[in-house]
Amino acid sequence: MSSGFEQKRRQAAKRLGLEPHGIPRHIAIIMDGNGRWATNAGLSRFEGHLQGAKAVETIAQCCVDMGVEYLTLYSFSMQNWKRPAQEVDFLMHLYSRYLEEIRPNLMRNNAKLVHLGQTEKLPKMVTDALAETVRLTSTNTGMVLGLALNYGARSEIVNAVKSIAQEYKNGQLQLDEIDQDCVSNHLYTAGWAEPDLLIRTSGEMRISNFLLWQVSYAEFYVTETLWPDFGADDLDEAIKVYSGRSRRFGDIKSRQAD
Repeated sequence: MSSGFEQKRRQAAKRLGLEPHGIPRHIAIIMDGNGRWATNAGLSRFEGHLQGAKAVETIAQCCVDMGVEYLTLYSFSMQNWKRPAQEVDFLMHLYSRYLEEIRPNLMRNNAKLVHLGQTEKLPKMVTDALAETVRLTSTNTGMVLGLALNYGARSEIVNAVKSIAQEYKNGQLQLDEIDQDCVSNHLYTAGWAEPDLLIRTSGEMRISNFLLWQVSYAEFYVTETLWPDFGADDLDEAIKVYSGRSRRFGDIKSRQAD
């Protein structure tokens, strides 16, 4: 990527007292705890989701300022349709409004929005807002904001396998060309750097069907902090912990991420 990212990462690393390579290129976050935050505060779950959206704005801006190249947020899983209909309806309206409201910030930061997931089942107001925001930011060259909305990693992998199988059937792909790079290039994140750091809030110790292929060598950071309370200082702490890890990528020697 451009030297602009590198310069921001160097500045962020200096602020945190880290080596330049200590700032991840790709951060993925499982944003968990909106409902519990609201319950603890004696508020409705709806208020928890509203506060969670504010946390997204804060963290996304922090990542832009730190030179993070890819930020992938797990917003709504394919399993979340099982939630009460009233809550799902509220979330869909929230996504529609949020996708419209973030456009000025995305353009100001030269950031690009990419949708990870399926559009099936999403209401028209969401797909319209999503498509327009993706279109408006499509030529931006700054941080890529990946929004995992109506997303499931197993479905993503199955779809990739189907696409590869169809290409093989059509003679567009030879058997010996099907390797790990081939699979990666048929995922939603084709061409992206793989996640260096996976953050999960609210203390849950599971991946929840998120980026199963992509996080193979990511460093995990789990915090008890609920997502609406996760701020700039929390992100700094996660990165400091990440920077202190020994990343071996299957080797016996530690090496820096490329």
